[in-house]
Amino acid sequence: MDKQTEFVLRAMEERNVSYIRLWFTDVLGFLKSVAISPVEVESAFEEGIGFDGSAIEGFARVYESDMIARPDPTTFQTLPWREQSKPTARMFCDITLPDGSPSYADPRFVLKRALKRAGDKGFTFYTHPEIEFFLFEKLTDGTKPPVPLDDAGYFDHTNLGQGSDFRRRTIAMLEQMGISVEFSHHEAGPGQHEIDLRYADALTTADNIITFRVAVKEVAATLGIHASFMPKPLYGAPGSGMHTHMSLFDGDANAFYDASDEYHLSRVGRQFVAGLLAHAAEITAVTNQWVNSYTRLADGAEAPAYICWGRNNRSALVRVPGYKPNKGTSVRVELRSIDTAANPYLAYALMLNAGLDGIDQGMELPPGAEDDVWSLTDRERQAMGITPLPRTLDEALDIMEGSELVADTLGEHVFNYFVKNKRAEYEDYRRQVTAWELKRFLRVL
Repeated sequence: MDKQTEFVLRAMEERNVSYIRLWFTDVLGFLKSVAISPVEVESAFEEGIGFDGSAIEGFARVYESDMIARPDPTTFQTLPWREQSKPTARMFCDITLPDGSPSYADPRFVLKRALKRAGDKGFTFYTHPEIEFFLFEKLTDGTKPPVPLDDAGYFDHTNLGQGSDFRRRTIAMLEQMGISVEFSHHEAGPGQHEIDLRYADALTTADNIITFRVAVKEVAATLGIHASFMPKPLYGAPGSGMHTHMSLFDGDANAFYDASDEYHLSRVGRQFVAGLLAHAAEITAVTNQWVNSYTRLADGAEAPAYICWGRNNRSALVRVPGYKPNKGTSVRVELRSIDTAANPYLAYALMLNAGLDGIDQGMELPPGAEDDVWSLTDRERQAMGITPLPRTLDEALDIMEGSELVADTLGEHVFNYFVKNKRAEYEDYRRQVTAWELKRFLRVL
């Protein structure tokens, strides 16, 4: 028995844990959970917990449905929102087949595979997400527009009524679970908030994002309000992104840092950004996986719709934030297209592999865009070599299907299921009669 397993067994006893929830996600990023008693944990470490993979979205066909959930002891944490009289803990799981081999349907394994590729090159991939979301009054039957909890704006300090201590409660819960928070503030939209998690390796970050979503919704439920990670829930208000800062480290050294460069961005960093730009359109169906994601990208302002990079240019797809003097570890790049409803395991795997391909191919970084890209004309953007991101989920899927990088990163099973599921979503969406169409056309046509 290894030390981490011993720690979990001892911690359960010391904290009087009554239940342990084993967590994993389906291909789209929805959380799945099974509860076991403490007496079953040691067996779960040794043998795993069997389940029917055919009942999980994108996991398996009926005739190959047996799968095993194997808890990762390094992810053990108690859940602060569960009743204290019966403490509950959680662990994320790796999904395997009965013979112990990894399941290629497991999003966590997709990311692990990409991280191994980086590790084989001597790199550790670190990420830092800025997670935006909306708080609404309690939803009714779903037929009426959601009502934001407040009318505040960017960085406003305001009394939010029922949600006045929402962020404080959420951050306290996250900190109790060992998830460090860097910033929190009110965002630009009414009822919109942002909480930024501290840098961590990408697998830890992805696990933290899943936990973050649960914590936010749990706190909202206790306050009688509704939290939503929908990319664009309100017309006329900004959408919710998950801008992600990235860096590669070689040991303790930031591989993106070069003291002699104008932007303090090394050749490796430039090639990484070039790879992100080269594959941006191909990975968009995963970083922006819902039909509603493209309503956010069409909005302008800080939601990027064009493939370019810039220094401190918040209209660019990739931003190189300002360098903090005498702090080489701070050099990083930021992808601004990814939204808050993406599956972080799949999205981070693709973002990493896109950047690594730029390094492998020695890609040259094109000139940066320092103007507001939204304010340029199509002709001006074309002259600068700036092309648009996909404008719909359908278009994004068309591009994704032709991508060798996406197919190799996701693996055949996840790739095929993802495309099939998202095609069905888009076709269902195309058949809808929207409130906008009724308001615009019903009386005049």
